[in-house]
Amino acid sequence: MEKPKLLVAKIGGNIIENQEALDSFLKDFSKVEGPKILVHGGGKSATLMANKLGVKTEMIDGRRITSAQNLDIVIMTYAGLVNKTIVSGLQKNDCNALGLTGSDANIIMAEKRPIQFIDYGYVGDILKVDDKVIKGFLKLGITPIFCAVTHDGNGQLLNTNADTIASEIAVAMSKSFEVSLFYCFELKGVLENINDKDSVIEHIDLNKYSKLRDKEIIADGMLPKLQNCFDALQKNVNKVHIANADFIKDHTIKHTILSL
Repeated sequence: MEKPKLLVAKIGGNIIENQEALDSFLKDFSKVEGPKILVHGGGKSATLMANKLGVKTEMIDGRRITSAQNLDIVIMTYAGLVNKTIVSGLQKNDCNALGLTGSDANIIMAEKRPIQFIDYGYVGDILKVDDKVIKGFLKLGITPIFCAVTHDGNGQLLNTNADTIASEIAVAMSKSFEVSLFYCFELKGVLENINDKDSVIEHIDLNKYSKLRDKEIIADGMLPKLQNCFDALQKNVNKVHIANADFIKDHTIKHTILSL
């Protein structure tokens, strides 16, 4: 029996911070037919809020160190301001959305990242996603909107990478759906030359990924993003795309597609 199609899309800071870009994306996302899920970050918003409150933000290799103070700001910003702005924007466009953290209905269970070389603080690594609860929302015609917050089951909320949340949700839902995972950001895709915005690498498989990584064409924040992509593909997610926001309404535009 053929599985129904499901879109899992993830948006990041540059779209969230630009109200015009966010409004445009939410309008286009609302028009996507069939079941869909949206995952969002909000790191830039959290950093701006921390600055306003006089709380220091510490980053190591592009990853946020989440102190107790910073966790409060992350929860306030991600689960509150950003999530509800997105939900209300979707309701405006007749998309019946529900804003969620991983703790809601116990959907995403995580554990605090163990200290190895770096203490990341209150950062969560995902253990389990409850696909049955998400399926229940989808059956009701509700579009779940996940922020980058999970929990450990013992009352502790945790800051968790939004790319990873999107990947893990896509994997969990692939048991019942043919899942397309879309990472949406400000560039047209993965670039051969960071200074040439049109130098999109249109197809990357594992072999090519290894070569691009060795040449340091793919580096920094793009490395964990692509690792999430390949993890999803290896666990039965059907398609993974990296593109700018216009891909949501026009799949023919130049972008990066990942395969094994």
